[in-house]
Amino acid sequence: MKSRILGLLAATALSVVAGQAVQAQEILLGNLFAGAGPFATLAKTNEIAVQMAVEEVNAAGGVGGKRLKIVSFDTAGKPEQAVVGVRKLAEDDKVMAIIGPFSSGECRVAFPAGERSGVVMMSMASSAPKLAEPFTYGLRNTSDEGYMFRNVMKTLQEKKYPIATGATAYATDDVISKTMGEIVLPNIMKAAGTEMKVSVTFQTQAFDLAAQVSELKAMPTDLIGIGSGPDAAVRLAQELRRQGHKGRLVAGSTIADSELATRMGASGDGTVIPTTFFGGANDKAKKFEAEFVKRAKAAGLERTGASQFDAAAYDIVLFYAHAMKEGKVTGDPAKLADERTKVRDILRSMPPFPALEGPISFGKNGDALKPVYIIEMQGGKWNLIGTHASGS
Repeated sequence: MKSRILGLLAATALSVVAGQAVQAQEILLGNLFAGAGPFATLAKTNEIAVQMAVEEVNAAGGVGGKRLKIVSFDTAGKPEQAVVGVRKLAEDDKVMAIIGPFSSGECRVAFPAGERSGVVMMSMASSAPKLAEPFTYGLRNTSDEGYMFRNVMKTLQEKKYPIATGATAYATDDVISKTMGEIVLPNIMKAAGTEMKVSVTFQTQAFDLAAQVSELKAMPTDLIGIGSGPDAAVRLAQELRRQGHKGRLVAGSTIADSELATRMGASGDGTVIPTTFFGGANDKAKKFEAEFVKRAKAAGLERTGASQFDAAAYDIVLFYAHAMKEGKVTGDPAKLADERTKVRDILRSMPPFPALEGPISFGKNGDALKPVYIIEMQGGKWNLIGTHASGS
């Protein structure tokens, strides 16, 4: 009996050692993705882009010879689930860094949790102004909506599009949509000389927007600023055109869905938005988009292009790989806290990195400084009408 027990203990010890040896060949990255919620149509393809980046890093030798591996957690777009995900990934899975979460509502509560755990988190989409500023471990591979929308208005002025009068229509049950409708859109339009005439509100899931559009039509304006996710924007655009409103729709990156032009059809003609990724910008962008569309189709997701959020998710993996290489990260569990902090410090002092979206670095507020492309919808397609350099 004694020899049998010793044999079992020895086998268990060997199993543990073998498991540690396998784990030592990998460095884990967490991925907080939103499989549901108001921005699910934008978020559900981010994992494809993340996997593309991981495969590229691993094919090039990984980080110090160790492969990157993704551990995912679905937040369902819920802030409370994002906090649970941070704790699981940081404390149970012991990941080196976290990709996500997606929305500003999630980041608002997840960033404090990441700060307590001492793990870097980087969102690919959250854009509510100054949300990452209070944190050292919280970063966003996105630019705040004020910076983005100012470039929309600048382009409209340069092209001499009518902007004398404006209105806003926004969802009140989502953090970034409400911020856009109450602060970002009206303030920046006013600063550009636009007289704001009317404002209407709705709920994200509202199907019938006839009453709100009737208000807008009663006081027609050159511009209608939309604060919502893409699904609500589609319904609003269709109702505006059904009732005969001729105003130009403008928005921030909250509706920057690569498929929006197809979904809106003729009702979206003239819509102008900012984006930090444009598939036709250069050969690198074209190559990424072609591979992304191919993989999305294989996964049963019909896509004609990649969104800025897909490109941002891809670049986050490259940022982390760069920081880990620069810091000579080992993935040793005994050094996890120190190596997480090293990754943070390298990212925050990183000079402009040659990312997919263009040269990117991070400002003191934790947001990325990146180029902005202004695109206009015509005939079911997005056309580039303006380009603004990082920080412009």
